Amino acid sequence: MNRSKRLSILLCVLLIFCVLTLVVSKYEERKEKIKNSDEIILELNSEDVTELSWEYESETFAFHKDENWLYDKDEHFPVNEEKVNQLLKNFQSFGVSFIIEDAEDLDQYGLSDPLCTIHIGLKEETYEISLGNYSEMDEERYVSIGDGNVYLVKDDPLDSFDIELSDMIQHDEIPEFDSVTQIQFAGSENYKAVYTEDNAVTYSKEDVYFVKQDSGELPLDTENIENYVETIHELNLTNYVAYNVTDEELKSYGLDDPELTVTLQYKVQDEESEEEKEETIVLHISRDPAEKEKAESEAVQSSDSDKSQEDTETDSEEEITAYLRVGESKIIYQLSGPDYKNLMETSYNALRHQEVIWADFDDINGAKITLEGIEYELIVKEKNKESIWYYQNNEIETDDFRSALRSLAASEFTEKEPSDKEEISLILQIDNENQPEVEIELYRYDGSQCLAVVDGEPVSLVDRSYVVNLIEAVNAIVLS
Repeated sequence: MNRSKRLSILLCVLLIFCVLTLVVSKYEERKEKIKNSDEIILELNSEDVTELSWEYESETFAFHKDENWLYDKDEHFPVNEEKVNQLLKNFQSFGVSFIIEDAEDLDQYGLSDPLCTIHIGLKEETYEISLGNYSEMDEERYVSIGDGNVYLVKDDPLDSFDIELSDMIQHDEIPEFDSVTQIQFAGSENYKAVYTEDNAVTYSKEDVYFVKQDSGELPLDTENIENYVETIHELNLTNYVAYNVTDEELKSYGLDDPELTVTLQYKVQDEESEEEKEETIVLHISRDPAEKEKAESEAVQSSDSDKSQEDTETDSEEEITAYLRVGESKIIYQLSGPDYKNLMETSYNALRHQEVIWADFDDINGAKITLEGIEYELIVKEKNKESIWYYQNNEIETDDFRSALRSLAASEFTEKEPSDKEEISLILQIDNENQPEVEIELYRYDGSQCLAVVDGEPVSLVDRSYVVNLIEAVNAIVLS
């Protein structure tokens, strides 16, 4: 090989070496700009922020502050200011774990076309935060704040900003009810239930809610009232259909003349004075007017003809569109079918005791029973500080008798007078000054039901199997 060729080869090797040296040095230089960090790159006070907007998945949300936070596209939109502050809290002390200084290839971090871009405006400066790819290895997100660096952040802001406009609304709130003092119904039902302790018209200490009717005060089932109040408390008021409803628009939701209005009075403790004060919440409820009219028309038609089981099952599965408004709020919410049905179950019969006798069995101290024309008497005596039941001076077990009494419950309330044979009657002595005894007469009604008459007044139909259980329990006592 001649000298010129050898020289050329050496020059090529030298050139390659120089290039490699340059690449390695550049790589080393670049590598030195990638480092771990616990730096705080943003510290913003939410009180100083006047503008907040973000673009995510082709959606843009923009808000500005004018004493209160307002939605740019519609200033009537009731903005949840606490939600705005929660979003800004991401940048109150925005810390990172990793810095790539003077990053050039933003595409590899997903920052040339960010997933989400957040704009924050203060009086004298603005910030733009871009959210890029998620690093599966580090389990953190790449972020840029426009200073030429790329960061991996400890807390991913996208978790907060991946929301819809409905998440930003200031919904009406259902308060906590320390103690309900009165529930008033107007519309489909018109009466009020009042909380009264130590009422003289009941034999049960558990009865504290009463309704006034022509016959006087009547007790309601406390558990039924509490369940109804719990239904109100558990309402999920997030599915709004209008947030600035007009008087004209109320008609389209049936809320210009609500189907039912519930006014709840309750006591809460004042945090400052620690004294109880009374508050009120009003709920207006209506089914979609067109849907309601159709359902009423179908109900009339079905009442004129025999209804098959298939028709009944179809009705039970019908879809219901219903709406709710809190007081004079401008927001209208759509209710679920089950919530609507539960809220509309407000009749006296729905909230009264379903049991024929609801006295605590331990408060019953004797029973006179007539069965097939024969009278029997069961008495209670104290023995070793325990209440023991006796029949003809013989100690008896009462578990089946107790269970049979408790199972007597209404399948349907009625005022029909008895017209068939009496199956069994009982006079129960109760350890209560208000009502020391209750008389229960159970008459045959049809093959599957009996008619319960309490203190001379027809009350309800009862499943005949429950009456048969009671008769068998009595027979087991008196025939043994």
